[in-house]
Amino acid sequence: MGTTPRWGITLPLRSLPLPQQRDIVAGLPDLGYTDAWSAEVNGTDAFTPLALVAQWTSGLRLGTAIAGIFTRGPALLAMNAATIADLAPGRFVLGIGVSSPVVVQEWNGIELDRPYQRARDTLRFLRAALAGEKVSAEYETFTVSGFRLDPPPGQPPGLALAALRPGMVKLAASLADGAITNWLAPSDVPTVRAVAGPDCELIARVFVCPTGDTAIAREIGRRLLAAYLTVPAYAAFQDWLGRGEVLRPMQQAWAAGDRKAALAAIPDHLVDELVVHGRPEQCREQVAQYRASGLDTPVVMVVPTPGVDEVEAARLLAPG
Repeated sequence: MGTTPRWGITLPLRSLPLPQQRDIVAGLPDLGYTDAWSAEVNGTDAFTPLALVAQWTSGLRLGTAIAGIFTRGPALLAMNAATIADLAPGRFVLGIGVSSPVVVQEWNGIELDRPYQRARDTLRFLRAALAGEKVSAEYETFTVSGFRLDPPPGQPPGLALAALRPGMVKLAASLADGAITNWLAPSDVPTVRAVAGPDCELIARVFVCPTGDTAIAREIGRRLLAAYLTVPAYAAFQDWLGRGEVLRPMQQAWAAGDRKAALAAIPDHLVDELVVHGRPEQCREQVAQYRASGLDTPVVMVVPTPGVDEVEAARLLAPG
């Protein structure tokens, strides 16, 4: 998906209503940002903010990180993607992924079954549908009969897959254009790159807590790590990266319902590895380390931090 040096940001920002972010977004390219990536958990959906961003500036590549493959049917996912692709021709990447058991099953009442196969089937369907083909196919996890986008996008978007284990990374490298990950340190990037190969774009959301108060940053970081790294897919990712034993006490305390003990079991060095923190200039240097280690597209996520203005932080974290 190109060789332009990239530096992304997560949108929308959380501290302002979405309609009030127009001027901020319009100024991001001048600050050095190349990309804007959405997220989809329990707030804004993955596509609507990007429809607005596409109108507010033509200077950013847009991406979803990620749109769920269980919470949308394949045809609807293709329709969503085609809409943004036409609003931002040549500068949209559809990032898809399994999401999590909480989002899929507990919040949407959908069975999360055979995630690898579903991801593979969805990528194959999307590649055909977004190219304008009429799709009638029996995939392993779903069947599509006679679907065609009308009209298809003038320029099909790139495809990226959320990948937290070697099998998914290999799938992204073979059927998509990029792999999306997060909760890794710069030193972990070569491990993922070795599986992805040289031609697969590696994209990662980087959580940034822009404060010089190390104690506050570590407290926030512990809460983030406990919330994420107890999710099975993220736990398996950390096992792959060699942190399984370090995380075991936290995960055991969490499973036992002892949240306080779980937080206390996360060592400082783990927070420092996985959460970027410090003064803005220090944070920029740490984000740059990801690129130096082989990551193509770091996507800054400004973590809500006491005493830190999110909008100003976004400006100060730009590469310049």
